[in-house]
Amino acid sequence: MSKTCNHCSKSFIASFVYQVAIAEGARQYFCSMECRKAGLGEESFRAKRARRVAILNQKGGTGKTTTAVNLAAGVAEKGHNVLLIDNDSQGNVGVSLGVSGEKSLYHVIVEGADPTEVAVPVRPGLDVITADATLAAADVWLANQTPRQRARVLTRRLNSMRISRCYDYVVIDCGPSLNLLNQNALSYVDEVVIPVTCDYLALVGVKQVLKTLKDVQKHLHHAVRVSAVLPTFYDARTRLGNEVLKALQSHFNEKCLPPIRANTKLAEAPSHRQTIFEYDPASHGASDYSRVVNWLMDNKHTATSNVERAA
Repeated sequence: MSKTCNHCSKSFIASFVYQVAIAEGARQYFCSMECRKAGLGEESFRAKRARRVAILNQKGGTGKTTTAVNLAAGVAEKGHNVLLIDNDSQGNVGVSLGVSGEKSLYHVIVEGADPTEVAVPVRPGLDVITADATLAAADVWLANQTPRQRARVLTRRLNSMRISRCYDYVVIDCGPSLNLLNQNALSYVDEVVIPVTCDYLALVGVKQVLKTLKDVQKHLHHAVRVSAVLPTFYDARTRLGNEVLKALQSHFNEKCLPPIRANTKLAEAPSHRQTIFEYDPASHGASDYSRVVNWLMDNKHTATSNVERAA
């Protein structure tokens, strides 16, 4: 597809990574390195690496998509370029934000489509790679690859397009299962945020996640750390909620973030295709997720993983 150079207005076919840049929340195209340097300056070529975060819990109904969407949107509102990837065939990220791309994560994984072309701009600084039912077929396709290759396809696809040159953060919303898609996500990211509902079955789910991360380190030789455990649907009026919160705080110490309080506004926001910050910025949900956004931006270097403490 022909593009127009933002510096000299020449029409050209973008064939190289350096010809595409994101600046001031919008994509810009440059026909040559000279035009890129003239348009963005020498600093546009300095090396950087996007922070890669997966939102994961193998148990369903823990608030993964709500966390992924609002965390990514909140960071983008702070002036950063964020890529939000839906790694769940239910496609709830696109539904929550009211977007459906012409291509999805399936096309990136199976067909090798350029992620920067598949990503859909949904807010200033926030792009989304959507998912739909075809992603289930991608899991089958991955199963037919060699054992050595199947867990790193997503990493190869994203690294080949130098996503780090375009984005400051990559946030992946993982599905509630242990499949090859999630293994691919864990092979790409550096850290995991685990949303946990305040009930005892959720504690079992956390142990499963920790075991999964330990297996990734052992078999895929990729270190993934738990950067935070995020209690969700917390109701301070219930004895159970308080007991589970204390158990999480006791086990994870500073890695256990202040809880996301049960809030109907969080459940209503997706039906209006809005983030909680857009739907009701004065709500408890917006306040709680603002804390999570600030935590993510303030803690650029998290401590060693708690994987070894898994029961």
